[in-house]
Amino acid sequence: MTQACVTAPFGRRSAPVRSIERSGPYTFLRALDAAGPKPRAGQFYMLQTARGWGGGDDGRPYLPRALSFARVEQVNGGLELTYFLESVGPGTARLAACATGEELLIAGPFGNGFDLDRTRPPVLVAGGVGLAPIVALDDKIRKTDGARSTVLVGMRDGERAAAITKFGVECGIATEDGSAGHAGYVTALLERELEDGHDSTVYACGPPAMLEAVRALCSEREVPCQLALESGMACGYGACYGCVVPTVDGYARLCVDGPVLPGDKLETAIVKGAGH
Repeated sequence: MTQACVTAPFGRRSAPVRSIERSGPYTFLRALDAAGPKPRAGQFYMLQTARGWGGGDDGRPYLPRALSFARVEQVNGGLELTYFLESVGPGTARLAACATGEELLIAGPFGNGFDLDRTRPPVLVAGGVGLAPIVALDDKIRKTDGARSTVLVGMRDGERAAAITKFGVECGIATEDGSAGHAGYVTALLERELEDGHDSTVYACGPPAMLEAVRALCSEREVPCQLALESGMACGYGACYGCVVPTVDGYARLCVDGPVLPGDKLETAIVKGAGH
């Protein structure tokens, strides 16, 4: 397992929203980080709004939300970060309701990202909003390494799958309702990709059931894989131990030891606290 390392500057900093775009239930939120270091694919940030956070009827949301970045671009004034999210609770709902020019408070980048194995062809697998770090990794492979990767994306339906085109990623698509691409789960596309004894390394992010299916497929075929897990987090610095998951080497804190973990370090990807 990669040694835990926190590279983020301490404390929160201002990041104004540069643009908001929506596609079906998804929101593309772009913000300018003027002071942070360039992140690695698979790392994440803690986000909240400067105003209206904790302003709901029940005082929620209480804590910042951990979000992987999907794209990073060097622009005048710093780094433009693109986040890809779905409104599923008070925190993501508030972030999705942001307006251009509104101030975010961010901390990060946190955690260990994907460790790219350049000796084996990459196969990237995403499910739902797990598309974000997969887009970031595909960008790195194409722009930095000048290579191509096989990208496979699973979505619930065609409305959600339409968001993929906004990233311009060439990929195989599976939808659970069959309204776009393969009818079924994205793991069926992965199984087909690996059925000929493929010498790939698989990189995946998505809901726990998908990650567990990816882990099992790769384990059966002795294909190395790296899984980006998600958990509720409070700090990002490893202090609160709120995001621990069991591994074969003991407990790991996803915010500093992960969120990307080798598949062979997990007995299962369906663990308490890890969810998407």
